[in-house]
Amino acid sequence: MKAGTSDEEWREDCAPRRVLELFATKWTSMILHVLHVRLNGAARTGVLQRSLPGVSKKMLTQTLREMENTGLVTRHVQGTVPPAVEYRLTPLGTRFIEPIELLYAWGRSNSDALNELGSRPTSRR
Repeated sequence: MKAGTSDEEWREDCAPRRVLELFATKWTSMILHVLHVRLNGAARTGVLQRSLPGVSKKMLTQTLREMENTGLVTRHVQGTVPPAVEYRLTPLGTRFIEPIELLYAWGRSNSDALNELGSRPTSRR
């Protein structure tokens, strides 16, 4: 692969692939959206789970850990008994809000086209 070639643009660590990796699960963008739009950028795990119908506690925890590792959210443990854990958007997580909201707005305005795609075995409506 030569520098400056079209092959170089699509290498394994290229920006488009890295963006798609962030959204490998459907819950990443939904968590960012809910934290920003409905929860003012921060929420405890239980509040997040109630705000995201269909997500299991295990999947939410797993996704939040991945998001923390990538720098999209931070985890804050309060010294209460039992410990209260709150997740907050980071500046990086906040930067991802704009493209997510554009994508969600496109989905809402093109729901008829999405409905024509038919349902997938793994999707719930």
